[in-house]
Formats: sequence, C-alpha cells, structure tokens
Amino acid sequence: MTLCDHRGQVLSHTEKAWASITFAGTRHSVSLLFAGEEAVEAGEVFIAALPDHEFAIAGQLVADAGVSEVDHRILPDPRLVVHCELLLLEDA
Repeated sequence: MTLCDHRGQVLSHTEKAWASITFAGTRHSVSLLFAGEEAVEAGEVFIAALPDHEFAIAGQLVADAGVSEVDHRILPDPRLVVHCELLLLEDA
C-alpha cells in the first residue's frame, strides 16, 4: 500500500501455493480500486513502479510482480481498477 500512497482499496486477494524443483512459494492475485482523481493518479504511479519495485517482506523474495489488467474510467467519477500478479518465493 505504500507504493500507491495508501490510496488504493483492496477489492480481492487470492493466494495459491506454487512450487518448482528448486523453489517453493505462493502466487498472489490482487485487485485494487483507486477512486477519485488523486487516487487514480496514485494508481498510475503504482502501475509504472510495480514491476521494478524492491520489496522488503521478511522471509520472502518477490520473484515477479506485474500488472495483468487495468480498467480505467473517467465518467461519471474517475476510477481505476488494477489487477496484479505476484510470485513470492520462500527465502531460505
């Protein structure tokens, strides 16, 4: 939430276990709502910054983070819905 200046509202979050031969972790799908002009601006900054953001999550490495879908509306009220996918690996 810091990445979007606490202007986003979590609409949904799902988590699925994920593993390969060498790694284990979880895949997260998150949908965020940004309502209002200032929130939409923060959401646009979030979209640009997410893929290269350096996360600091204890015991986890963020192997991949990206935006999978965006729904942007201007009328009647500005709003932005951002769907993100994150892959977190257990940091041994």
